[in-house]
Amino acid sequence: MDRTEKIWLNGKLVNWEDAKVHVLAHALNYGTGVFEGIRVYQTPKGPAVFRLKDHVRRLVDGCKMMGFKLEFDGKEYTEKDVFEAIKDTVRANGTAVDYVKPCIFLSGEEVGLNPVNVPVSFAITCVHMGAYLGKGADAGAKLITSSWQRPDNLCGPAGAKVNGAYVASTLAKREAVSQGANEAVMLNSVGHVAECTGENIFIYRHGKIMTPQTAEAILEGITRNSVIQVARDMGYTVEETQISRFQLVSADEVWMTGTAAEIAPVTSVDGRPIGDGKIGKVSQAIHARFHDVVTGKVPEYDAWLDYVN
Repeated sequence: MDRTEKIWLNGKLVNWEDAKVHVLAHALNYGTGVFEGIRVYQTPKGPAVFRLKDHVRRLVDGCKMMGFKLEFDGKEYTEKDVFEAIKDTVRANGTAVDYVKPCIFLSGEEVGLNPVNVPVSFAITCVHMGAYLGKGADAGAKLITSSWQRPDNLCGPAGAKVNGAYVASTLAKREAVSQGANEAVMLNSVGHVAECTGENIFIYRHGKIMTPQTAEAILEGITRNSVIQVARDMGYTVEETQISRFQLVSADEVWMTGTAAEIAPVTSVDGRPIGDGKIGKVSQAIHARFHDVVTGKVPEYDAWLDYVN
């Protein structure tokens, strides 16, 4: 990750090093925040934010779940205000930006688990992310099955990107890296495949594409939704269903999707090769089509792109 120059904080663009909160900020101590990860792509029409409206809607829905008001430093914000603030921040940081992280969090100084009347802050950070899983993952990612479970809907709002909920993901990610893998797949409370630490997961098996349904305690991924639609438009059968570890390991192809990871093919799980151990043709074809979509080369998907300039 490469830092940029400006961060949007409560309505003002400030220098990167000046975007600060107190050590007793409630979000720092208790994880009370909601965030998004959003990709920016270079297109023939200039920089474009991918599915920005959908990301903003999910961010606002997460705030509703957490009981946050969109009021920062005394000013109330609408969904449209949030949308425009993100575009302004991307514009202010230039063409190096490829990833945006808006975060709405309890910034007030408070000790305790009842955060009533604790002030809320809103930060928008732009970075150059590059290849999230590293260049070596281009040849196919190695997965392990984590010993850490994907938190289900009784542990918190699994469908929202709540800061504190990602502790389990960081533990699983560390576990994967310590074992020489790129990523970890997490099972849910009944042993079904849920998702990876920061990505949804797809398999291609017996001539059809499958991905865990939203009731399996997964994030309702925007890249996931995009890939489902693109794959169906390409003529593939896509099922949202339950997936077992056996189905995962015996699949012909496996790939991950996420804003940061985009589409990342998987070549092994727990040391077992997927298919012939090479990147599969189905994931390659969908990846190529998806790349054309996000870079503005497929007019029928132009509504997914919000141009910055």
